[in-house]
Amino acid sequence: MTFGARSWLLRGATALVVAGLAALLTVSGATWRLDDFFYDLHLSKWGYAPDDDVVIVAIDDRSLNELGQWPWPRDIHAQMLDRLGYAGVRGVALDLVLTEPDRNGDQHDRTLAAAMRRLGRVALPVITAPMRQNAPPVEVLPTPLIATAAATLGHTDIELDAEGTTRGMYLKAGLGESRWSALGLALIGLEPGTAPHPLPGLRRPRSQQGSPYQWTRDNYVRIRFAGPPGTFGQVSYADVINGQVPTELLRGRWIVVGVTATGLVPSYLTPMADDARMHGAEYQANVIEMLLHDRAIVPLHPLWQALLAAAMLFAVMLLMLHPRLERPLLVTGAGALLSAIGSVALLRLGNVWFAPATTIVMIGLAYLLWVIGHLRHWRREANLDTLTQLGNRRRFDHVLQRELASARRTRAPLSLALIDVDFFKAYNDAEGHRAGDKLLREIAEIIAAHARRPRDLAARFGGDEFALILPDTHVEGAARVADGILDDMRKLDARYGKASADQRVSLSIGLYTCVPGVHTHVRTVFDAADAALYQAKENGRDRRVASRLGSAEP
Repeated sequence: MTFGARSWLLRGATALVVAGLAALLTVSGATWRLDDFFYDLHLSKWGYAPDDDVVIVAIDDRSLNELGQWPWPRDIHAQMLDRLGYAGVRGVALDLVLTEPDRNGDQHDRTLAAAMRRLGRVALPVITAPMRQNAPPVEVLPTPLIATAAATLGHTDIELDAEGTTRGMYLKAGLGESRWSALGLALIGLEPGTAPHPLPGLRRPRSQQGSPYQWTRDNYVRIRFAGPPGTFGQVSYADVINGQVPTELLRGRWIVVGVTATGLVPSYLTPMADDARMHGAEYQANVIEMLLHDRAIVPLHPLWQALLAAAMLFAVMLLMLHPRLERPLLVTGAGALLSAIGSVALLRLGNVWFAPATTIVMIGLAYLLWVIGHLRHWRREANLDTLTQLGNRRRFDHVLQRELASARRTRAPLSLALIDVDFFKAYNDAEGHRAGDKLLREIAEIIAAHARRPRDLAARFGGDEFALILPDTHVEGAARVADGILDDMRKLDARYGKASADQRVSLSIGLYTCVPGVHTHVRTVFDAADAALYQAKENGRDRRVASRLGSAEP
């Protein structure tokens, strides 16, 4: 395999690993807070004007002041339904809990049931509640008398995220199996051809079997809210009862009847406003409007989400790791921007939610790792001799200074060997520069092989000049190391020139060992080793000589 092929294989494997990590992070949902922040930021700027399909009849504070303390006798609701039926509404979601008989007598329940039958299209809520403390939940339906008069029933389960905000809902839910439609869906389903078909949303895996005691959900969508609380048209319940609402305002519209009075029912945070809370009646109005006009936002399936994130990371990493790429920041910035823009485009054009945070975070981490890797590479290159892969002169000076200071503190011996290649110029002239470079690399390998301990340093600081720093090494140990280098060099048998001539490259080594004192400096050690090297040259080369300046200092 060629070097180019190996390089491409390594880059591809690295990109594949990063893409795999992005896929795993996406499936885990670890960045959901960032995704929801991005989603809320965009959705809050993406409101729309409702088409006046839905009107809220609000049981507000003024209605309570006029009609009395809550709960009211149910014949009042019957009057209200008759008013709505006379106005010609399309259907009514009576979002009230009617699970117990009227405390004023069954006659009120029968009156309400009769009004519901006259109107025809009335949807009532199904709720879940435990029968007693720590008991499993059960489905709680309206009283039988009222439930049989309703045209349909639907669940009012409002999905809250971890921080208490409602962003999505399940169109189908129920104990054991998801048999109940959401209240708004159940209402518009009373008119043929109005409810979306097939139902949008993420489906529950078929492998997940529902327990009879477990609330089972299906068809998850995110709600496309029209705007902040107060966006939908709203009339007072008292005005409807008193006939003060124009018939034209109600005719042909879907009606949501719900409580908005202060303190009677919970309200919910939505992505459309930071502080203002939305009552359940307006929540249901948003759901109906969304379903009527196919505005439901469907999250991308986790598998496709992971594959898309992995594909983007794979492409970005391949470009980042390309050896000719000069502007990786431009690539990573473009990749992160494309993820955000792509998420917005899918949301706006296809009502599909792609969570981009994982992709953006992984692209940022990939760039950070790239920067760290290149800083380490540049730092290594700044201290490395490119031909021999030994330390360079800068690295040598730094390590010698550090080890001298360490030996001075610990009173440990420090040895320095300066190594010069004998007859290298003659070899270079006879065999050529390429052969000379190869020989230098072979000599570097010999020297590096004898720098066995972690703190030993082999360096090249001149054309044919090498050095070996040996911390915690006595005179005898340094001599053994030098002899080993000389023996290996002789085995290399680097001859040059005519075959008959006995011309061979050798090494001369100057050694100096000392226990540094206060007045021992780098220059002192280097000059002593250099003097020993000069003596080795004078004595005939291919040998080692220890400095005669002394092996220790006080």
